[in-house]
Formats: sequence, structure tokens, C-alpha cells
Amino acid sequence: MPYEPPFKITSKAINLISQIAAAMERLKIRFEQSDSVRLRKINRMKTIQGSLAIEGNTLTEEQVTALIEGKHIIAPVKEVQEVKNAIQAYEQCLSFNPYKKEDLLAAHKLMTFGLVDHPGHFRYGGVCIAGKDGISHIAPPADRVPFLMDDLFQWLKDTDAHPLIKSSVFHYEFEFIHPFEDGNGRIGRLWHSRILAEWNPLFIHLPIENMILKNQAAYYRALEHSTAANDSGIFIDFMLEIIMQTIQENKQDDTVNDTVNDTVNMILPCIKENPAISYKELAKKTGKSRITISRKLAELKKAGRITRVGADKNGYWRVEDENQSKAHQTDISTAQNNEVGRPFES
Repeated sequence: MPYEPPFKITSKAINLISQIAAAMERLKIRFEQSDSVRLRKINRMKTIQGSLAIEGNTLTEEQVTALIEGKHIIAPVKEVQEVKNAIQAYEQCLSFNPYKKEDLLAAHKLMTFGLVDHPGHFRYGGVCIAGKDGISHIAPPADRVPFLMDDLFQWLKDTDAHPLIKSSVFHYEFEFIHPFEDGNGRIGRLWHSRILAEWNPLFIHLPIENMILKNQAAYYRALEHSTAANDSGIFIDFMLEIIMQTIQENKQDDTVNDTVNDTVNMILPCIKENPAISYKELAKKTGKSRITISRKLAELKKAGRITRVGADKNGYWRVEDENQSKAHQTDISTAQNNEVGRPFES
């Protein structure tokens, strides 16, 4: 008989599926209205940093961004290699067929290149997964892994379960089998997003891994409790909540990214204090280079938060009221009394 993973679909899951579907339609519009290239770049950084941090990688978002941009950083060689590998894997993610075992092996080869003895191959030995109180799970014997993965991929191809359900079930079953000597968490999370991208391509640009990082203890508990109950419905509910939270954090209302948040906190107070402040003065006050200040001012202009009035040499900056359209924005004296300097909602 064909393999059927054990899981129950709860009323909570049904409600979350409906909410996520509606939220993704709204998110699509927001992506179209925003600087989607920049947003996707930032989300890719969050995705990679989040997924690797779950496994113990200590590189910061700034360091991961630098590596994505092809810059050199000073950091442990192994951790730099992990990031470089993940960049390659996520860049090629959409070229992988989520229903082909061979493509999963190819993704693992990219993700673990130079880090393991057998990249792109299932493990040859046994593996135990450590938990809070010792061993939490003993994975199936290595000689069973190819057959179990064949069964799992066959189920993935044949099931008529909703993509949000089957991606979560696959993720759980994959971690239960633990088919590789290393990289199981990274590949499981990557493949979860790849399956969802078949339903809606925006999922490949959502930093779900970053939200898992923020709820890392609950992530492991959901995996353990699903194993104990022989029911991945527990993990399904958890992942649907994580996906919904990720979508909510990517609202255009929040000016789409933390970089602009940082810009607001750094630069807007200086401009409010002195609308005619120069690039040089801003650089000195914020401790940033003039190139960085120029880029960040451009971000604020694009986000509609500031407007340049007059020439570069003799003009001044006007801080705009975020709650009004540009056609009805106030002058600088009024804007200084508004809440334009407060942090965006997270």
C-alpha cells in the first residue's frame, strides 16, 4: 500500500489556511507596489541568516548581506562557507523540481559543499537527534533512508492535500527521517518553501526561516510533540502560525524592511532638528559614510518619508506625514510636530 503520513487537519489549520490565502493576495499587491527587488534581497538575507542561525551559525545580518553582495568579511571560515553555500542554494531554488528526489540531492550538494564528507548523498550511518533532556529522536537506519524518501516523494506527488498542508507534512517527515549526515534542517526548511512556491511563487521570497528562528524552541517542541503523538498535525498548526506571522511582518505598511526602519531612526531626527543639514553633517552625526547617507536618503525619498525642497546646495529637507498622501502633505513646521520619527510597527 502507498505510504500515508499520519496527520490530522484541525479547525485551527483550516482557519489559518483561509487567512494565509487571503493575506498572500494582499501581499502580492504590496510587492507589486514596492521596490520588490530590494525587498526580495533583504528577505533573502533574513532567510539565509535565520536558517543558518538555527543551526548555530553566528554571522549577523550585516555580514550575510555583505556576502550576498560579494564582499569579503572576517569571520570563521566554516560559517562563511555555510552562508556562501546557502546563497547558491536559494538562488537556484526555483530551478529545483520539488517532487524530484534527485533535485533535493542536488540542493543538498550545494548547501553542504565543502562542509560534509558526502554532499548530495544520503547518510551511510545512524543518527540520533539531541533534545533538551538527552536524545529526543533516533532516526531510521541508514539502509532504510532511500526507500523512506522514495515513499515520501511518491506521497508528495500523489496527495491532494492543500500545499500549506503537504509542505508542512513533508517538512516534518523529512526531519523525522533525517536523511543526511548534516544539513537536514537547512534542506527541510528550503524544501518547505520550494513546495509552497509551486502554489504561490512569493513564498520563495518570504523569510519564513527567520520567523522560525524567533520561535526556535517552539519549532523543536512541535517536531518532538508530533513524533510523540505520531501526528504531524501539531507541526502543521505551528508552521501555519509561523507563515501567517511572516506575512504580517512583511506588510507594506511597515515600509517593507528593517533597513528603512534603521534609516528612519538614524536620520529623521537629525533632519527634523535641522532641515538644512548637509550630507557631511549627517555623516558626522550618525557615524556613517557620505555614501551610506546618500543611499539612505534615497531610500527615505523613495518611501515617501522626505522631500527635497530647492537645490542640493541651498535647499532643505521636508519630513512628510506618513498618514497623508503626498498631494496633501504639510510643510516642515507642521511635519516636525507629527509622529514621523516614531519607529514603524514590527
